[in-house]
Amino acid sequence: MAAVATTTTTTTVRRVRRPSPGRIVAWAVMGVIVLVTLLPFYWILRTALSGNAGLNAHPTDPLPVDLTGNGFARALGLESAKEAIAQGGAGGGLKFWRYLLNSVIVSTLITVCQIFFSAMAAYAFARLRWRGRDKVFGLFLAGLMVPAIFTLLPNFVLIKQLGLVDTLLGIALPTMFMTPFAVFFLRQFFMNVPREVEEAALLDGAGKVRVFFRVLLPMASTPILTLAVLTYITSWNDYFWPLMVSYSDSSRVLTVALAVFRAQTPQSGVDWSGLMAATLIAALPMLVLFGFCARRIVSSISFTGIK
Repeated sequence: MAAVATTTTTTTVRRVRRPSPGRIVAWAVMGVIVLVTLLPFYWILRTALSGNAGLNAHPTDPLPVDLTGNGFARALGLESAKEAIAQGGAGGGLKFWRYLLNSVIVSTLITVCQIFFSAMAAYAFARLRWRGRDKVFGLFLAGLMVPAIFTLLPNFVLIKQLGLVDTLLGIALPTMFMTPFAVFFLRQFFMNVPREVEEAALLDGAGKVRVFFRVLLPMASTPILTLAVLTYITSWNDYFWPLMVSYSDSSRVLTVALAVFRAQTPQSGVDWSGLMAATLIAALPMLVLFGFCARRIVSSISFTGIK
């Protein structure tokens, strides 16, 4: 009996906490935000899996109409011109793999070069002492307030004078070296690194260059990865500047190619199924990349002091 009493007194009864009205409202708002965010992606998938004839007949149907995968076949260039026209598509087709390769080359070139040069500039602004450093950084940071559209015409004139129009290098060059945001982002991290680490390396005989490459860069792997993902996604989604510079398939990136595919309107109307299929395929790599790195991006932004 004593054992039973002891067990009874030591047993803790877990009370189920009822959710407060504020928590219920917060979850409801979060659910609405998630629904609104995911609805466009669902509609793209629904349109890509539908036939063009069914879409024209039932444009507001929430489910795929005449379920088919021909839109993906046209986007990937797996259908002939006759088959594409029969399915309500354009006979011109889409050189998807060529445009995909161009986008990968441009985005990789911009990301690698911009991260490297921005890291060196951030190190100079954060760790080196030279006259007028803060004033130069403030002037450099003022570039964040200049709208990107103001730089399009000067950049185009420069690219034309260099003879790089309609080339992949001409698309990548304006943002290939550094940007104010990238320098500011990495500078915030370098400023948080204890100076004792750098001083210890200097006492061991390492120079400034060796400290940068052997000590600080490995420590900044997480912020660099975060900045690389953001830069890659931004360059991948860029549209207006590649549209101004590229005129042929040799330099046309995927975002511009989608607009060209949209302009190839057949007699029956726009090939919405093929266009949404190509859009979904083009966006899928960036969604997967961001999904894998989302947690590191959030932790890196909080660590570098961007609030």
